[in-house]
Amino acid sequence: MNLTVLILAAGQGTRMKSRRAKVLHELAGRPLIGHVCRTALSLSPSRVIAVVGHQGESVAEVFLNEMKHMAPDVPAATVFQHEQRGTGHAVRMAEALLAGTDGTLLVLSGDVPLLTGETLKTLLDAHHSDKYAATVLTTEMPDPTGYGRVVREVIGDFGHIVEHRDASPAEREIREINAGIYAFEIATLFPALEKITPANAQGEYYLPDALKILKHDGHPVGVVCHHAHEEILGINSRAELAAAAAYFRHRKVSELMRDGVTVIDPATTYVDADVTIGMDSVLYPNVTLDGATVVGENCRIHSGSRLSNATLADNVTVKEHSLVFDSRLDTGATVGPFAHLRMNAHLRAGAVVGNFVEVKKSTLGEKSKAMHLSYLGDATLGDRVNIGAGTITCNYDGKNKHATVIEDGAKIGSDTMLVAPVTIGAGAMTGAGSVVTKDVPEHTLVAGVPATVKKKLDTPTQ
Repeated sequence: MNLTVLILAAGQGTRMKSRRAKVLHELAGRPLIGHVCRTALSLSPSRVIAVVGHQGESVAEVFLNEMKHMAPDVPAATVFQHEQRGTGHAVRMAEALLAGTDGTLLVLSGDVPLLTGETLKTLLDAHHSDKYAATVLTTEMPDPTGYGRVVREVIGDFGHIVEHRDASPAEREIREINAGIYAFEIATLFPALEKITPANAQGEYYLPDALKILKHDGHPVGVVCHHAHEEILGINSRAELAAAAAYFRHRKVSELMRDGVTVIDPATTYVDADVTIGMDSVLYPNVTLDGATVVGENCRIHSGSRLSNATLADNVTVKEHSLVFDSRLDTGATVGPFAHLRMNAHLRAGAVVGNFVEVKKSTLGEKSKAMHLSYLGDATLGDRVNIGAGTITCNYDGKNKHATVIEDGAKIGSDTMLVAPVTIGAGAMTGAGSVVTKDVPEHTLVAGVPATVKKKLDTPTQ
């Protein structure tokens, strides 16, 4: 099947009351148009084209970046609709790109992020099996106000679509609405588009009119009525964006529970589109997982915690009210409560970061611990290092950041200031309240302000 996907993303979305184009607003960590791209790519199209208009350069950039990130081998292109003169006019903007192309054109809306690939496959299957020239996706709405109504013939076949503003009182009683999703055979589409006129309340060229024209010219037109009206909701306001986000969260969390994740309170659990979670992990209430976070099996993420672009191996525990951003936790690591990991922090297997500890751009080796009230920045800790309460790596001299290295088995006493650049040798110790400005040799005890060598330790500290 030669399938081209055309995404209509030229509208301004005035009801959003925003300086950003509507399709650039985010839902579950991904721009609206990014959701549509992901769904389109599930169909293995030969190429994807976006029609852009309002803030066209920004929309085009985001669209192309999303496509490159998700499917770099699928050709992607944009065309500009400089005047927003309706959906029929928007599709005509792609005519030059589609010249000489055979096959099917699937038309999607850039502001309909909840549509699934399974629904579109159903649409395309019906379109091809019955050899329709055009097939429209519809659904029945409890309140169809504002939507185009699908008027059927007496025998139930497609008749035409009338927009709400142009509908008669009787037509406004119809609950079956046009979802704005279409499959067209390219060979017959553009001749029909040339016949569309702007004879409507908006003075625009409506794409649904092409269905009526195709039918009039003797081409078969099909209808696929989808049962889940929530899935085809377009986003036109902040309220609709919030409603769509709630529906998406429910769907995402349901999928996770189906796949073996325990979610204590789905209503207060926020999981972005690209998050993956392993079997037997548990999410407690008021947890937020966003970005490209990956959680392994048998992990525990406790209440109030937020993970963003974090990678957790198996058997990791994140205790209450902890933040883990752009960081990695290996098997059996523990974080929190009230801890903050950021900027590529890395906890190796069995490492522990406890109450009110911040770790920035640092690595803690296996079974190393920083349990209380400490800051570790630009630091590399070996295995089995113990960081006392109140320890600070003084990594900034006013101009540059400097590194601290703490080798295997070292013990840092409470309230130690490590003035980088500095290296604490393997098995060394610092006394409480020390200010360490020079490298500390292996198996040595230092103390004082500034810290000086007090004695050589006879055996390595474990």
